[in-house]
Amino acid sequence: EETATSSLLALREPGQAMVIDFFAPWCKARAFAMEHGLHRCAVAAVVDEDAPQSYGVAGLPHHTLIAPCGRVAKNYEVSLPEDLEAVLAEAAEGVPAPRQSRVSEEYRRLEKEDPLLKENPQRWVMFPLQHPEVWEMYKKHEASFWTAEEIDLSQDSKDWVQLNEGEQHFIKHVLAFFAASDGIVLENLAAQFSSEIQIPEARAFYGFQIAMENIHSETYSLLIEQYIKDPKERDGLFDAIHTMPPVREKAHWALQWMNRESTFAERLVAFAAVEGVLFSGSFCAIFWLKKRGKMPGLTFSNELISRDEGLHADFACLLYQMLQNKLPEDIVHDIIRGAVEVERKFICDALSCDLVGMNKELMTQYIEFVADRLLSALGHSKIFGATNPFDWMEMISLQGKTNFFEKRVGEYQKAGVMAGTTNSLNAFSLNEEF
Repeated sequence: EETATSSLLALREPGQAMVIDFFAPWCKARAFAMEHGLHRCAVAAVVDEDAPQSYGVAGLPHHTLIAPCGRVAKNYEVSLPEDLEAVLAEAAEGVPAPRQSRVSEEYRRLEKEDPLLKENPQRWVMFPLQHPEVWEMYKKHEASFWTAEEIDLSQDSKDWVQLNEGEQHFIKHVLAFFAASDGIVLENLAAQFSSEIQIPEARAFYGFQIAMENIHSETYSLLIEQYIKDPKERDGLFDAIHTMPPVREKAHWALQWMNRESTFAERLVAFAAVEGVLFSGSFCAIFWLKKRGKMPGLTFSNELISRDEGLHADFACLLYQMLQNKLPEDIVHDIIRGAVEVERKFICDALSCDLVGMNKELMTQYIEFVADRLLSALGHSKIFGATNPFDWMEMISLQGKTNFFEKRVGEYQKAGVMAGTTNSLNAFSLNEEF
């Protein structure tokens, strides 16, 4: 029998997966369901006005797969029963439940009316631009496009065999986490953020970010294939989210935010922390190898990827600043503290950064410094008051300040792409490093 008006998620039994089928009364899919005794699953009316944004509904019929933890596991090209079985298998392996949000119902109501998230009938076309600052971020990312084929790994194989066992162990775990984490970020963008956000300039950025996350994932996979010759060990690294506890714990912190039970603002801050904090210790350790003149292919790819991830975190901060209602500061602080602790445990305890000759206390201080910088960019107060213990990091990478005459520079941009943005029209800069 048909269910009375309700919220879709309210129909889900706690801890149970759910497949939602969206179809109109005249759809053949509905007729098939009725003929085969599935009418008990029908929902007559739904109060979820944001169903297209929440569940990715672009046309009818449409399937959406909800994981037992409540996150939208897949809302495009759902294949049953295979995808459902995969989600249930993930749950059995301990994929984390969503965080319990402390945000008030009043805040949730106000957020639904935010211009960034409220349904925008003009979202199908890009021009005229309504948010030039967002568009400029997109053009900046576009100007920095690169591909995995640009990474020269010819020297790395020679350097790899000269690394000691501890250094190799450290790099393996870092690459294993990076290979998995880009997939997590990518799925969050494709399944959630890019459908929730309603301004076309931001969707353009997310679309380009998805492309770059694919390139990052390809690059990390190529690095693993280059360094690890034993097929069994290599497969274990590719499946690190299931086989390596330090990687699994870190990935689970990000996965707990991939749900619609937390507000968009909470998830935006959390994924800014993923790219701004959870990568920071690993980036720093790889740059330490560059400082020592080792592994030029690894360190150059790290330079390009860290620049991209910095831009992604900056973009998250920009969108957060544009939200009409910011989160209470204690909630933001809780999210960032959680990210700092996960990164500290990963890079200082589980992997032990002293394997590559780095001091644990200074690395912890660096992670806290990066977190404070992210909080400032979000418009919130700092927590740790930490200073940067690694002054060479400012020189080497995070701001892309490399030698202009280097053979391939990590700050390079596609010629002319930025020429049309608001800050560079017909402008000649005297700040270039000639």
